[in-house]
Amino acid sequence: MLKISEIAEKTGLSAHTLRFYEKHGLIAASERSESGYRLYSEADLRRAEFIRAARNIGFSLEDIGGLLSIRLDKSSHTCQEVTDITRRKLSDVDARISELTAMRRTLKTLLDSCCGGPEDATHCSIMEALEASRDQSDTGQAAANEG
Repeated sequence: MLKISEIAEKTGLSAHTLRFYEKHGLIAASERSESGYRLYSEADLRRAEFIRAARNIGFSLEDIGGLLSIRLDKSSHTCQEVTDITRRKLSDVDARISELTAMRRTLKTLLDSCCGGPEDATHCSIMEALEASRDQSDTGQAAANEG
């Protein structure tokens, strides 16, 4: 049996993270020592490594819970279930990439419009664009409240 510090060392996860996963039902110590220390089996170690691998590629705790359920009883599940979870994650990643690309484009436009010189920011084009954006947002919100 392994203590939480040993599982942490072998997986690269912190003891705090392992306790967090335990709190969320993703992992549980197989036993407790007489002094109350969490004790983990080799199967628990492999489970923690699986969780770490899934988190590293972006799966949510909910996704991992689903994948762990499948992992426990593979013969009762289909590859389609796994691909559905993976496809949803890929769709989320693609959406986030689109958002980040739009943010990057906006930031680049803002930077290209500003001289970036040492003068005061009284007429800074970035500040003006952000304030105009805020004003448009306020105007849109007021119109939505009137309607």
